[in-house]
Order: sequence, then C-alpha cells, then structure tokens
Amino acid sequence: MSDVLAVSAVDVTKRYGTLTALDAISMAVAQGEVYGVLGPNGAGKTTFLRMLFGLIRPDAGTLVVLGRSWSTDGVRTLDDVAGFIESPKFYPYLSGRKNLELLGRLDGLLVTDTIDEVLDIVDLASRARDKVGGYSFGMRQRLGVAASLLRSPRLLILDEPANGLDPAGIRDMRALVKRLAHSGLTVLLSSHDMGEVEEICDNVTVMRSGTVMYHGTIATLREQAPDPAHRLRTSDDLRSIGLATNHPRIAVIEADGVLAVRGSQEEVDMYIADLVANGVALRGLTIDETPLEELFFMLTEPGPAESSHDPRRGFTKAQP
Repeated sequence: MSDVLAVSAVDVTKRYGTLTALDAISMAVAQGEVYGVLGPNGAGKTTFLRMLFGLIRPDAGTLVVLGRSWSTDGVRTLDDVAGFIESPKFYPYLSGRKNLELLGRLDGLLVTDTIDEVLDIVDLASRARDKVGGYSFGMRQRLGVAASLLRSPRLLILDEPANGLDPAGIRDMRALVKRLAHSGLTVLLSSHDMGEVEEICDNVTVMRSGTVMYHGTIATLREQAPDPAHRLRTSDDLRSIGLATNHPRIAVIEADGVLAVRGSQEEVDMYIADLVANGVALRGLTIDETPLEELFFMLTEPGPAESSHDPRRGFTKAQP
C-alpha cells in the first residue's frame, strides 16, 4: 500500500461573504480505508467534497488528492478519482447500460467489457436493459456507483449515498460500500447518519458549522460515548425509583410517563434484576438512543451556552 494519502487537507477554509462554510479544517484519509465525514445539514460536508472534485476552490489551506493538487496538476488531480455529489443524474429514456456506454465515451474510456463487470458489482445486471426512468431511487444511486467504477478509481467519493433510500435501499448501499472496501478501494463518504458511519467506516471526521469536532477511529469514538439511555416501563414506577438508591452508579428519573434510566449496561442489568427480585414487573425496556447517536448530537448540536455546561467537556478530539 502506498504511503501517499488518498486525501490530505490542511487548514482548508472557504468563505461566502460573511459565511464561513469551512473554517480551517484538516483531514487525512489513508489509502484502502473507508472514511466518513459526518455532520448535520449545513456542516460543510458537501462543500468539502466539491473541493475534492475541483468544483470550488478553497480560499486558504492546502488540499492534496492522491499526491496531486488542483493548483499544480489541474484536471489530472481527478485521474484516479470518481464519485458523485448529491444524487447522480441519468437520461431516463435510456437504459442503464446505454447511460454507462455514453458516460464511458464522454470520458474517453473503452468500457464494453467493463460495463458488465460494474453492473454485476452493484447488482444491476438483471436490469441493465431497462430504462432508467423505471429505476427506483436506490437503483439510480447504485447506477451512479457503477458509472464511477468505470474509471477504475483508486478513490471513490460518495455524497450521502444512502440519503433518501428506504430501509432495503440503505441495506443494499451499505453492503455495496463494504464490498468495494474489501476490494481495496478507498471510499470517502459523507453522511448525517451515525449508524451508517459506525457500520461501514474505519475512521471519521465529525463536523459542525464548518468546523471539525472530532477526528479519529470509530473505536475511539465509542470509548468517548456516554452510557446508553433506556426507557423503562414497570408495574410500580414509584417503587422502582426507590430501589434505584441501591444502585448509585445509575440515574433513574420519570419522564413522559416512563422511567429514563442511564448507566452502563452491566449496572442497568443489575438494577433490572433487583426490580424483578423485589416483585416489580418489567413491562418494557428499550434503548432510547445508542451511545454513539447521543454523542453525535452532543458534538453537532450547539448547547444553550456551551460554557460550563457544554456536554463536550472532557471529550478528547483526536488529531488527523
């Protein structure tokens, strides 16, 4: 594996008048990994991906893609790069195969044999001769990946590839990204879904309002996450709250007619066992938010004051 980074961004800044879309962000994406750029709408994710494709230029900082930059190498920066921003577009009155043939010719590629291969990779071989106008949204997303793979890229960039998909489409897209990663392809994707990033990414950058809130591995992020929150329904909530005094490492409060329980899974298990042993019937126990989801909100949603009550206090930001 080459030591050259797939993406190296150092203090990249982009402003639109008084709006700072990217505020001196830095990022390092190694070749062969699946890297996630995570954040809510308006975080700056798409702005950053547009820069990688040369659609916009940074006002400050340096951006290098597979050892090349737009300032020194121009359009050659995209020689080994493919992907799409937002949703890929196709001619609806042409078949999936015809669209790929047209795109291949526009890109100067001989793709006759490659088309069958990429359609098979994205599970569209059986629908290759159908008009794209009859494709589902998820199928068009996968056709966009197929079009990107025609270039045999070393770096694949996907802007929220699962956005707008139904559960089956999300499952298929995640499975596809995993297969591509196993082939050794570097995948850089943006998302606003912590579950998506947790399942398929090796490393992640979490962004908010153009700034980086976290760089690092998913494993390290899990270590920083708070204890899970549970929603508990019992036959006797008052007694359940009283029994919580036997478990000082958990917190139990009543909220919206149910009990909210916070603590480590082991401590919650001990508390539930204590309730049952004391004759309290358990009628419902669900995880309110996964720890990583809660951490995502803590990192990306501004608090009332973000001072001494800032939920990120004590959170360690990893350096790229």
